[in-house]
Amino acid sequence: MAKNFKDLSEREILALAISSEETDARIYADFAAGLEADYPATAQIFKEMEAEEDEHRRKLIEEYRRRVGEHIALIRREDVKGFVHRKPVWMIRPLGIKTVRRQAEIMETETRRFYERTAGKVSDMSTRKLLGDLAEAERKHVTLADNLQQEYLTPEVEAQEEKANRRSRFTDRGYRLRSTHSEEGAINTSSVASQNLANAPWL
Repeated sequence: MAKNFKDLSEREILALAISSEETDARIYADFAAGLEADYPATAQIFKEMEAEEDEHRRKLIEEYRRRVGEHIALIRREDVKGFVHRKPVWMIRPLGIKTVRRQAEIMETETRRFYERTAGKVSDMSTRKLLGDLAEAERKHVTLADNLQQEYLTPEVEAQEEKANRRSRFTDRGYRLRSTHSEEGAINTSSVASQNLANAPWL
């Protein structure tokens, strides 16, 4: 049964944050892999975001071991009521550059706001400080993403990737149209074939 976030101990909050960072890192890795062929600059941004999430996760593990001990409790997003949810990458395909950039912004902002809201409801000072530190880390992730975009997405590169994005959408639309026509043709052919069989003299 899922627990309320307010009922989590410091140990569980830290474990949840570690699990959350791992999930986000893997999502960014999926984004990078899906974009690399057509949008290498945007893919590089997500590779560095993945590295940032991994580094933050490493620091959280160190903090956990300092406060709690070696064993890290297994607690995931789905184990906690009201915690931020992540859509699987396959649900947001095709991976258009605007889609994934927006998704990354939402990911970091949602998590930060969740930690901030929760910190305001916690009476224990130590836990409140922990949540404040987690919120600040998410804010730094957003700043890093902005800085990486400025570094890698120069006006020339952004124009190139946008051109590739338009070409990809056009190709995808053409494929869907051809597929629809093929399906309609198959349906019509099947219908005619069924009618011919019904009229066959040997049946």
